Amino acid sequence: SCNRPSLRRALVAVHKIIGNPSFAELEWTEMADRLLPTALHYADNVARCGSIQAAAKELNIAASAIDRQILLLEARLGVALFERTSRGMRPTVAGDLAITMARRWRGEERRLRADIRHLEGVNIGHVRVVAMDSQANGLLPRFFHRLREEQPRITVEVEISNTDDALAALVNGEADVGLIFNLPPHRDIRTIWSAELPLGCIVARDHPFARESAITLQKAASVPFVLQGRSLAIRRYLESKHPWLFQQGNPPIATNSLQLVKQLVEQGGHVALTSELDAASEIAEGTLVFVPVRDKAAESQTISVATSARLPLPRIGQIVAEGLAAEAEDALVAVRQRGRI
Repeated sequence: SCNRPSLRRALVAVHKIIGNPSFAELEWTEMADRLLPTALHYADNVARCGSIQAAAKELNIAASAIDRQILLLEARLGVALFERTSRGMRPTVAGDLAITMARRWRGEERRLRADIRHLEGVNIGHVRVVAMDSQANGLLPRFFHRLREEQPRITVEVEISNTDDALAALVNGEADVGLIFNLPPHRDIRTIWSAELPLGCIVARDHPFARESAITLQKAASVPFVLQGRSLAIRRYLESKHPWLFQQGNPPIATNSLQLVKQLVEQGGHVALTSELDAASEIAEGTLVFVPVRDKAAESQTISVATSARLPLPRIGQIVAEGLAAEAEDALVAVRQRGRI
């Protein structure tokens, strides 16, 4: 809250630095206590919602007020930020730049508030995490339960995404911490922790493959198998490295639901090519078995905890990042103690 003198003084100082010396002009309210200028805030919400009317409903603000602020911003910048069509509002190239700046600004504000709280000796604030679907069952719930017990004043927003979108969210400042499969090298990304995930086959515990110490890709493809959807990194890897898998006489089942993949495997009629972390809970519990693929052409995948290299990570972000890394490491240890690696 800006009623706290130390935080209020800091926010006023930041606005003076960025060229907004009049504190009265910032339109502070109890409901919208933010540093982000009103026009950018409205433009961001219009881009998210697709129209002024939808943004007005979302923000509970008159559509005319939003339209006026965007028109004033466009006049000040001398360029159109949106294409106005019968179907709504679509950002122009300039609009995309302004909206990206707004989202980065909002992230910087969160970091400022968190850092000020940390100076006052309090770990409090909000952290945005982007993660993969396979972590929603097991790893993430355990971590958030532990975080709630140890750091009850840290709140977390979790976005389940694919590798490409997760990388973009970190680069654009829309996420603070990422738990990401096959994260490619990027100059704007800092990797805090990473581990290799050998390619393998998950099978039901009573499947014939469960008694094997290792299998080949050819053998895995000789039985019915279920494949992940194209939005997932493992699918793109298999398509690029092993396209022959998709030229079999009986095409596999494909789905973007990891839960469906595991259910089909548990029933015993299918197997799936993946990493052991995708089914860590089931492997640790003994309902699924991970059989490594021993094949010269089979490459390991990776799992990484990463943050932006361009934006400073506040103390609470560091707590969440380090906690996620420790939880992922523990999950791998548990799986490998149970399994064969």
